[in-house]
Amino acid sequence: MKLRQRFLALLLALVPAPSLAANAFPIPGMPPPFSDPERCSPPLADILGTHRSLTSFSSFARLQTSTTALLADLTSNTTVLAPLNSAIERLPRKPWEDPREYEVLGAQAYDGSGGEHRANENLRKFVEAHLLTASPWYRNVRATTVAGKELWWEEKDGKRVIMPDRVEVEKVASQVANGEIWILTGVLKYA
Repeated sequence: MKLRQRFLALLLALVPAPSLAANAFPIPGMPPPFSDPERCSPPLADILGTHRSLTSFSSFARLQTSTTALLADLTSNTTVLAPLNSAIERLPRKPWEDPREYEVLGAQAYDGSGGEHRANENLRKFVEAHLLTASPWYRNVRATTVAGKELWWEEKDGKRVIMPDRVEVEKVASQVANGEIWILTGVLKYA
């Protein structure tokens, strides 16, 4: 019996307590575990596509390397002002179309590799007009979009409204490690 007790005592002395295990014996080459639960949450890039009502905007954002990188970056905070699919569908033209390009180039404005490049640039401008370089974003605080436009929001009749475009916020859908996703009932001016 004494031998068994000695063995158990020796075993317990060699095995670290669970609360100390993560910090006492770090795995070489691995960063220490986060103690901040917010930092353990996924980035905006992983969350944006999970909102069914935002699939159009999410697809446009993923097509752009620069915006994908921004939304995945845990070192910078961003507020995504994502229009509902229905708001994008109500636009008089597709977000990749520019009436000035149709005036100059005609119906073939988006044909061929040149047309594809123009469409991609227009989509990039559309997405960047809906990404704020700040999060959290407080009422009446002016913030700049990635496209360079200054915006702020006010509360009117209990609803958040993005100014100066007067676009209503349906809700703040997600808050993650590197920002927030705000769902908009309309589209911000982007051209």
